[in-house]
Amino acid sequence: MTDSASLTKRLQLFMQGDRAAADALLREVLPKLRDIALRELNLERYVAPLSKTELINELWVSNLSKGGWQIHDQGHFYALACVAMRRILIDLARQRLAVRRGAGETTLPLDESSRLIAASVQDTERIVEIGILMERLEAKDADAARMVDMHYFTGFTLEEIAKETGLTLKQVRSRWERGMKWLKRMLQSKAHDSRSGLPDLSV
Repeated sequence: MTDSASLTKRLQLFMQGDRAAADALLREVLPKLRDIALRELNLERYVAPLSKTELINELWVSNLSKGGWQIHDQGHFYALACVAMRRILIDLARQRLAVRRGAGETTLPLDESSRLIAASVQDTERIVEIGILMERLEAKDADAARMVDMHYFTGFTLEEIAKETGLTLKQVRSRWERGMKWLKRMLQSKAHDSRSGLPDLSV
């Protein structure tokens, strides 16, 4: 059994309630979780009051300790952890937004490059908006959302994603590009007409 397959199996057992090797397992995944936490906090640096250690601790309390995640592979685990961290930060942003100006979605402009969609986040409203869009993408096209999470937010290369998921590089690239095009289109739609519905995912 390869190291990757072994880790995947142990993650699956852990999520199914086997806590016997929890400490050793968490030590193994902690370096990558720290990388993901730092990436998320850097993207949302204007409103996040947490350190990466505090964010990982919150991830443990609110998600990992409860188990129940359906893990396909270790890349999937890290993508789910990325989503969970982002939702923690989005919840904090929503709370601040509610206190400051009242709840509600806001309009944000279209980024010039898809590589800047998250990196250009500079205020609470944008963080909430990006979170809402990622949740909608996940509901609309889970495969594309997973590629965006794994490549953009989690930091896996397209080649690493292909290896982890068993997809071809062409399939990974296609899903990634579909997800990013959808996000850009949604940002453009929001900028021009906040009342418009979701556009079709076909590109």
